[in-house]
Amino acid sequence: GNLIQPMVQYPGSRLTSAGEAWRQVRNNWLIPYGGSLLLIALVALILLYVAKGKMGHADNNGAPVIERFTPFERAAHWVNAGAFVALALSGIVMAFGKFFLQPVIGLHLFGWLAYLLKNVHNFAGPLFAVSLVIVLITFMKDNIANLSDLLWLKNAGGMLGKEQVPSHRFNPAEKGMYWWGMFFPGLIAVASGLVLDKLIPGFGDTRGQMQIVHMAHLTATAIMMAMLFGHIYMGTVGVRGAYKAMKTGWVDEEWAVEHHKLWYDDIAAGKIPAQRSGQAQEPAPPQAAVGHSA
Repeated sequence: GNLIQPMVQYPGSRLTSAGEAWRQVRNNWLIPYGGSLLLIALVALILLYVAKGKMGHADNNGAPVIERFTPFERAAHWVNAGAFVALALSGIVMAFGKFFLQPVIGLHLFGWLAYLLKNVHNFAGPLFAVSLVIVLITFMKDNIANLSDLLWLKNAGGMLGKEQVPSHRFNPAEKGMYWWGMFFPGLIAVASGLVLDKLIPGFGDTRGQMQIVHMAHLTATAIMMAMLFGHIYMGTVGVRGAYKAMKTGWVDEEWAVEHHKLWYDDIAAGKIPAQRSGQAQEPAPPQAAVGHSA
């Protein structure tokens, strides 16, 4: 059950107990690098906003004629998002709170807060796990890479210019978020979290196993949070009209043409229905865009 990391060494000894080895790995590797990754992501987003501001011209305030997200898709997204926020905030406090919060509120109050958030973390975990699987299955089809993604990547998604690059329902950045920000790290985070919660019989029975699982959990969640910071930014202040699309489920033609021209073209051609849910009142179908800039 002992876990001696090769990089662990402190004055006077090249070996150490499993408990001290774990403490050193956590405090000298996982916490500093994980925290640095989150800070780098936040600084990068601040610099992006300073350099580009709000991206796009269409504000999505026109007639809502295209259903971008069905009620089921939005419900799955918001449930998963709520569970993620609870997990992220509680996880950040438990991992980094002693550096920025404990000096402010004191050891006693911080101890009670950490205990409370630990229970929040443990109860929000299963909700996140179930909703994550639903989200991954729901959006998988439209996140498969295709040849048109190469043009988008070649032009950096329009980040180096002023015009948007045509894309299907989700552009390569959104697809990257799906696979590398949710699918792979999300499943690792869920699996390791269930082991840490002792919800998977036969796993995590030894100290060494729990330490390895803990490292996998912290690494996966740090990557996931860093990428989801970008997702939250782009879906709120980064792109005009994006938040409204997820809030209401609908977009206007101008927004669809500007940000997802190939998706819009398929809708205008009748390959994809403008409305996919069974709502009673159906908005007028979109007209083929004339004179719109991609």
